[in-house]
Amino acid sequence: MRKLYIVRLTKQERVELRSVVKKLTGTGQKVRRAQILLKADAGGPNWIDERIAEAYACRTRTVERLRQRFVEQGCDAALNRVERHQPPVEKLLTGDQEARIIATRLGLPPKGYNNWTLRLLARKVVELAIVDAVSYETVRRTLKKTA
Repeated sequence: MRKLYIVRLTKQERVELRSVVKKLTGTGQKVRRAQILLKADAGGPNWIDERIAEAYACRTRTVERLRQRFVEQGCDAALNRVERHQPPVEKLLTGDQEARIIATRLGLPPKGYNNWTLRLLARKVVELAIVDAVSYETVRRTLKKTA
């Protein structure tokens, strides 16, 4: 199968990758990526993806994606992990809402109750119009962060 993304390392990139491998600087993942790029170099060993995957105990798709990232984004992007710009799930409550929930929890429970329950606290938060709707699980996570 013809490679879509061909890795051509410059002398400087080769030196940098060899130093990462030799000194084992960075994470193990970074070292393995450096090793893969060195073996995939068209001006060097030029191994096929299957052989690289077998040598470094990864999948051929991993090698293909690494080559693609190297060609499209450069050496640094290929070596280092991708940082998320935003969390996988947006926050449900703002800091102010969380503070008000905690303050409500620290107050006395309603008449007829000895302690706050999560469900009771969730109902009270909606009743006080702190939020439009909230589950008791969200209240639990909020209180757990501060405990």
